[in-house]
Amino acid sequence: MAKHTLYDHTGRPVDMRALREEHSGPSVTGVRSILTTHPAGRLTPQRLASILRESEVPGDGSSEDYVELAEEMEERDLHYLGVLNTRKRQVARIGVTVEPASDSAEDLRDAELVQGFFDRKARASITDELVDMLDAIGKGYSVAEIDWETSERDWMPKRLVHRLPQWFDFDRDTGEQLMLRKDDGWGPLAPYKFVTHVTKVKSGLPIRGGLARAAAWAWLFKTFTLKDWMRFVEAYGHPMRLGRFPPNADPDDKAVLYRAVRNVAADAAAIIPEGMNIEFVDDTTVRGRAEVFREFVAYLDSRISIAVLGQTLTTEQGDRGSQALGNVHQKVREDIEESDAEQLAGVLHRDFVIPVIALNHGVRKAYPRVVIERKKAADAKLLGDVLEKLVPMGLRVRADQVRSVLHLDAPAEDDEVLEPPMSASPVVAAALRRRDRLATAAARDRRPAIEQVVDAIEADEWQTLAAPVIEPILARAASNPEGLLRDLVSVYPDLDTEALTERLARVLFVADSWGRLT
Repeated sequence: MAKHTLYDHTGRPVDMRALREEHSGPSVTGVRSILTTHPAGRLTPQRLASILRESEVPGDGSSEDYVELAEEMEERDLHYLGVLNTRKRQVARIGVTVEPASDSAEDLRDAELVQGFFDRKARASITDELVDMLDAIGKGYSVAEIDWETSERDWMPKRLVHRLPQWFDFDRDTGEQLMLRKDDGWGPLAPYKFVTHVTKVKSGLPIRGGLARAAAWAWLFKTFTLKDWMRFVEAYGHPMRLGRFPPNADPDDKAVLYRAVRNVAADAAAIIPEGMNIEFVDDTTVRGRAEVFREFVAYLDSRISIAVLGQTLTTEQGDRGSQALGNVHQKVREDIEESDAEQLAGVLHRDFVIPVIALNHGVRKAYPRVVIERKKAADAKLLGDVLEKLVPMGLRVRADQVRSVLHLDAPAEDDEVLEPPMSASPVVAAALRRRDRLATAAARDRRPAIEQVVDAIEADEWQTLAAPVIEPILARAASNPEGLLRDLVSVYPDLDTEALTERLARVLFVADSWGRLT
């Protein structure tokens, strides 16, 4: 634990004793209640405009109706809920990796401490906490209180507790710093106690940066359209019934027929006196009028999809575009995902990583880096073609790096592995067999590889192999030592080096293979 005074990123001192206390929990009789006023009920354009205007006034809790409306929009609109959850969960499911600031032992220890939090917790729990933080995408901000665990003399977050956004508001001076609703008014958030994610979906005041504000009008118009559509279906969902009665029918007969016509709509069964008949009139123009509602709802859904996901092809049914257009739309979605992930990583670095390191190891000049990014799938065929061409030309490539790109694990010593096919060359085939024999012998008696090579040299009687090369030179040297260098030029083309060259190639291959094996 740090012995000196700590300060947060704004320069405020950290109260160590206050970290152990709960700061923003709900209360039955206090100002932080879990009850909501449900502002979406009986919402009109005038009321929506008022809610959006009032939310821009910071410091007095006027954003409460807005964030509660944003919550109800998700509950009442399945399309908005679906696309917003897609955007949040595709980032939360990537996973969190902590990279050390450097290769020093101190920085490695810092990164291991933070990574331990994410590794110890269940994956589902971490995902839920990240989804709660990404709630800022819709509402503009989200707050999680850190529940610190100090039972083992270390400061380690036990959990990140999501707090309702209506319990917070931005300060009156700048409109950028979140404040907590307290019994005696509004107060600043305690340093090292909260993880606050203020999203940057769009520029401007943070309270105006959430997607719910942009989607609210489309959601309201869609709500009105659905209500009208339901009335239309109720009125025209069944074919029109036409009852015919004879000219001499009395009022009682007419009443019976009328009740029968009405009952056919609700009960789909009725009885009428003989001589009366009911005709079902199929009006095809009714279906055409119904398409107006369907098309307008689809249009509003497409606008919401563009606002949340940046495109529409991944949410529309059917093949609505070319493959090239689909790839463009997918790229837009990936860009949005990367932006959301970078913002979330920055929040975790500022409000989570720095407090954990500072409380346990002290203040650092550089802290571990949080990385939330999806690994790009490598083109295995392209990589294989490149390696096939460049490695024989002398390019040295680390095997573990290639495995990392292809997402392959290094094989264990007793694993069955794939091997390249044996060359058809007799020389190479013999060398491979020699390599296998030497490897088996070395595993048996554990002798160094160089001793195996020496044994191979002695066993092959190198003197006999070298005789056709050396003897002609020695003969010239004996007869004319002074002219040996001059005579070598004329002797060299006639030297028989085939057997020696082949043997040297085999030995060098064996030595190289053995070195790679060991």
